[in-house]
Amino acid sequence: MSLEFLWYIPNQVTAGHRGEPVTADHNSLETLTAQAKALEAHGWKGALVGTGWGRPDTFTVATALAARTTTFEPLIAIRPGYWRPAHFASAAATLDHLVGGRVRVNIVSGKDDLGAYGESEDDQADRYARTKEFLQLVRTLWTQENVTYHGEYYQVTDSTVAPRITPRGDRRHPTLYFGGASEAAERVAATEADVQLFWGEPLEGVRERIERLRALSDELGREHAPLQFGLRITTFVRDTTEQAWADAEAKVAEMAKNQTEPAQNPHRRTAVGQRRLLDLAARGDVIDDNLYTAPGRVGGGGAGTTWLVGSPEDVAKSLRRYRDLGITHFVLSDTPYLREIARQGDQLLPLLRE
Repeated sequence: MSLEFLWYIPNQVTAGHRGEPVTADHNSLETLTAQAKALEAHGWKGALVGTGWGRPDTFTVATALAARTTTFEPLIAIRPGYWRPAHFASAAATLDHLVGGRVRVNIVSGKDDLGAYGESEDDQADRYARTKEFLQLVRTLWTQENVTYHGEYYQVTDSTVAPRITPRGDRRHPTLYFGGASEAAERVAATEADVQLFWGEPLEGVRERIERLRALSDELGREHAPLQFGLRITTFVRDTTEQAWADAEAKVAEMAKNQTEPAQNPHRRTAVGQRRLLDLAARGDVIDDNLYTAPGRVGGGGAGTTWLVGSPEDVAKSLRRYRDLGITHFVLSDTPYLREIARQGDQLLPLLRE
């Protein structure tokens, strides 16, 4: 299976995300479009656009960027609860039609500020049971007509989404990415997702999770094409190994001086997957040659918790080891975003495509 390489576009109200330069126009359409066009120019397939209450609306941002580009594929993060499944299926089908099949979707089920957008359900089991129904219904609405579905959380009667998704080779609908490390999340991924995304864990942890998810797929009777796997991680690349580690350590030292509590989504650091990353620091600052865990101790969260550090050759070697475990979708990033889109697109991606 071919490898796919995506980036990350910082969908943020507050400037300075993960060391990005602070500018007044950091989230303007012009700035974000410049990043999307740079991704096209430097060999990237597209980019993840993050979601969360208190951030610009992800679907709106992704739509604007898709309209201003020609090959850029937005991986649009969305949350069940923000959207009803039929409404989302229709919106995504419409955008997919308008931009020639360039839509990808990342379903996010972690805790968020539920009350702010009118939700009250907060139990993990309920959250993932609802997500399972959401995935089932959206996929069905994209691939069938006159759909009637009566679940515990969602119901539709004689529902047909228009315009219809146009099949393109093996692609019958937008790829459905999904994250989550809890037992409940893995059971949903094993049966309903197209791609399971992992954070930047050590190789052994990723190997174990891939084996477990494949076994779960068989045990639970997965009905779709085999589950694929992706890695979302910070790649800290410099021309030489020595320069990369010097710059990485200096950046962590600066983060330590300026460390503050995360402003958005305080639940993130209690999530199972995030705790797995934070706990890695107890095993040392560096795991698997160049997986740097120190950022997580000084405020790094999500994909910024662990970094792969080194020269293009060092980082390519590490990413190939993840590929050998079964990872085929890579979502990489570092700041400043525009500079690193070009640097890593020109220096790292050619090594990974050899």
